[in-house]
Amino acid sequence: MEPLVSGEGVRLALAPAGVGTRVIAAALDVVVQFLALFVLVLIDIPLAGGTDLAAFEALLITEVVLVMAGYPIVFEWLSRGRTLGKMAFGLRVVRDDGGPINFRHALVRGLAGLILEKPGLAFPLTTVAGVITISSSAREKRMGDMLAGTVVLNERSAPNQLAPLPQWVPVHLQPWVLSLDLHRFDDQLALSTRQFVSRAHEMTFAAQNALGEELRRRVLAATAPAPPPNTPTPAVLMGVLAERRRRATVAPGPTWHAAPPAPPPGRTPSYRPPVPKPAQPDESGPFAPPG
Repeated sequence: MEPLVSGEGVRLALAPAGVGTRVIAAALDVVVQFLALFVLVLIDIPLAGGTDLAAFEALLITEVVLVMAGYPIVFEWLSRGRTLGKMAFGLRVVRDDGGPINFRHALVRGLAGLILEKPGLAFPLTTVAGVITISSSAREKRMGDMLAGTVVLNERSAPNQLAPLPQWVPVHLQPWVLSLDLHRFDDQLALSTRQFVSRAHEMTFAAQNALGEELRRRVLAATAPAPPPNTPTPAVLMGVLAERRRRATVAPGPTWHAAPPAPPPGRTPSYRPPVPKPAQPDESGPFAPPG
């Protein structure tokens, strides 16, 4: 398994999907496509008698191309990297840096699959070539993945799990996070922030500060209102992520529970805003290991 590297230079332990799982998932997708073609042919049969033969053949060819190419392109685009076969086996297509794919990636993968890898005039040579390519690639990429800059991951594999983030928000930040407008805080920015927060404790203080402040700028540009004055960067990033996850997983209505109670006098508090200090190579910075 070759680690991926995010756009922020963070190494990610993500497990590419194996050849066997991908072949079975692709076979399920082919079954779905042939069923769709069968239904279209049944619909077209009544038109055959009153239509020119050449026009009818052109219609059939168009439908075959649309189903064989359009099915994976549309599904992977709208479902962020999954077809029905991939959903069944827990697979997902992502960019080389671990981020979600867009229409361009889905289009390149779909066209490459139709021309280079799907059964056709060169079958079975194209299919065999695709299997050989996946087997010999460090990230188990097929030709479409190489052209599009993508990789297929197994979401059900344990190495894909990132370290857990704190589940609570400090009391003084709860009114702010509850009022956040997150509609412009997209999946790609959320993934970059999530990866940075999860791995920041492995970086030097200087790297934490540079990447953290850049992400803070991007996050604040995509959210509103601004956080309370003097809110440290770790609290801003973690608060936005935690609120986004709460809205995605919790029904509207419940609010944040209070932060953990203050420790007895004389004990170190569980959370304290970081005190600025000179950068040193061996410091872990304000981001303690999550969890």
